[in-house]
Amino acid sequence: MKSLVSLLQMILQDMEDRCHVSTTRDLKTIMGRLENEGSSFLMITLANYGKDFQKSLDRGYVDHDLFTGFQFRGGLPEFLGGFLDLCFQRDTGRIHSNPDVDAIFCIRQLTLMFAKVRIETSEKRNRDAISKYMECESDVRTNDRMAIRMGPGPHLERGGLAILGQSFHRIRTMLFGSIFAGMDFRVNTNNLLPKHGPGSTSDHLSGNQKWRLNCWTDRLEAIFPSGIYASANFRDYLEREFVYQDPGAETPVRVITVPKDAKGPRIIAIEPTAMQYMQQALLHGLLEEINNDSVVSSLIGFDDQTPNQRMAQIGSRDGTLATLDLSEASDRVSNQHVRALLSRNSLLAEAVDACRSRKADVPGHGVIRLAKFASMGSALTFPLEAIIFLIVVMIGIESALNRPITMKDIKSLRGKVRIYGDDIIIPVEYTSTVVSSLETFGFKVNSGKSFWTGKFRESCGKDYYDGVDITTIRLRSLLPTQQWNKEESEIVISAYSFRNQAYKAGLWKTVRYMDGLIADLKWPTPSVHESSPGLGFISYVDDVLYGTKIKWDENLQIPVILALTVKEKRRRNSIDGYPALLKWFSKRDDLPFIDEDHLLYSGRPRSVDIKLRWVSPH
Repeated sequence: MKSLVSLLQMILQDMEDRCHVSTTRDLKTIMGRLENEGSSFLMITLANYGKDFQKSLDRGYVDHDLFTGFQFRGGLPEFLGGFLDLCFQRDTGRIHSNPDVDAIFCIRQLTLMFAKVRIETSEKRNRDAISKYMECESDVRTNDRMAIRMGPGPHLERGGLAILGQSFHRIRTMLFGSIFAGMDFRVNTNNLLPKHGPGSTSDHLSGNQKWRLNCWTDRLEAIFPSGIYASANFRDYLEREFVYQDPGAETPVRVITVPKDAKGPRIIAIEPTAMQYMQQALLHGLLEEINNDSVVSSLIGFDDQTPNQRMAQIGSRDGTLATLDLSEASDRVSNQHVRALLSRNSLLAEAVDACRSRKADVPGHGVIRLAKFASMGSALTFPLEAIIFLIVVMIGIESALNRPITMKDIKSLRGKVRIYGDDIIIPVEYTSTVVSSLETFGFKVNSGKSFWTGKFRESCGKDYYDGVDITTIRLRSLLPTQQWNKEESEIVISAYSFRNQAYKAGLWKTVRYMDGLIADLKWPTPSVHESSPGLGFISYVDDVLYGTKIKWDENLQIPVILALTVKEKRRRNSIDGYPALLKWFSKRDDLPFIDEDHLLYSGRPRSVDIKLRWVSPH
């Protein structure tokens, strides 16, 4: 706690220098609030202040319904008042015609820096997160009952929804008809390539042992025969002696909490091995089909966030594009949404349903039947939610046009509409109808992270005001208090990372503080290039010494430095015979395996350790 306060003091001084304002009273307020509220002031209260500040930028004025818990003087809060005065008028609370972008960055940096610190949360917060998960599941069931049968044809329960159902299927066919037809063909011809991921599974198989899989489900067998997809050859199929689970006996997903930030944990679901295996097959085929479609691939993304970030910057500069964010996006995609999406492609619909887990084991609630399509953890959640969001966005645009949208209209929206997960970018003029469309389909627009009226925009981890990048640097772990050890390896990595981010942001007092903190702990402090495998201090000065310990490597014929390096403790997890052959058959290219010991070691490492090694500074 003491080190976090010292760090915040350095940040305050850097912000003082940047904007030439006094922060003496702000520091006094911080110290008083910390004494009463503890670390929650840094990680929760300040973060709420930062979010309210962003809302004010979007609205164009400061309202007294924001900045709860902070005293006002005139039309603005007193806390960080020197910076606020550079952005808003003190008497009216209205934004200046040309607010100081440096002040905007400073306020966000001061208030949001600790918002993403990963810490273990209390049992109460974990229970609250699970309760919220169950409430969301209840909302999905309610929406299913109200909404709505979006099957083919205009036979929904209400007249207006009938029109929505028709629009959904027409736009879905226009955008994804050929893509889904291609997937039907792949399923019909068994032209899909499954794979295992590195993560955990609900049946506790890990790493290479997943290739010994011999538990399959009746639903999978009907569309993905285990003799074809889970066996290296027919003899392997016979020797594995597969156990087939009927729908009532299928292994449920395991819902768990993982550390996220001080507000609460993240909820994820761990899938059974067989389900995860075939989800990856469908994912790979679907992404290939989408990437082969020039129109759809320009509107939706899965592995590159930069188009969304560029569009957010454009929107912040000229006000033409809005950035929308959805709350609990994955958990609000109903299975009925997916059934409607795939209702005219029976083979693909059966394939997706076959590798969807129908039940979840939720802590404190037992095994429940899921109304949502899937939680985070299914390989199909991300692509299917993005596809559905794109269709619903187009329905909203069609509503604004007041006529059926055409393919010519859709092509004209390239560079103006883009979906990356639940990060949505659309033209500002369609915002109200798109938001209405999303909410009609049961999704929840996060008003605190959606922007369209001012000059602030955020998307995919980048923030802009009037075209200027004002992305904050974040502390991801608590600051270190001792020399490195395997229990604190994440903290060590985070400390070097934060120091280097501060260096690139020009926060020189913060840099010196972190340099001193690391030096006091007797950690190595070499200067390194960003691509170096060693942990050290990046520098834009070319002639600095690489570090206190440097030597010439006779084998590599380069200078090397002594630096801390991240070393993963690999998990011994070996296979041979038919499971190893199946792994080879499942390769998706003709290149050799990068890891020559992949049959001996696999899965996520047992732990991450920090070791001193001689490495290249570049």
